[in-house]
Amino acid sequence: MAGKPNAANKDFVVVKGTVEENLPNTTFRVKLDNGHVILCHLAGKLRMYRIRLTPGDEVQVEITPYDLTKGRITYRL
Repeated sequence: MAGKPNAANKDFVVVKGTVEENLPNTTFRVKLDNGHVILCHLAGKLRMYRIRLTPGDEVQVEITPYDLTKGRITYRL
């Protein structure tokens, strides 16, 4: 069911950041609000609807607590 929260989404930390650089294969370097710089890839919905990101865009990022250096961009603010 669409829109229904599941247990898998509860394991992620959601933070805001700014896109610093576009990298190949829909990967981006994102500077988080706390100052950390991580590598992020686009979530499936952003790929499906071909949402374009440019350096300077504010984004919402999900980070797993197991690897704090990589994340998934889930929303462009």
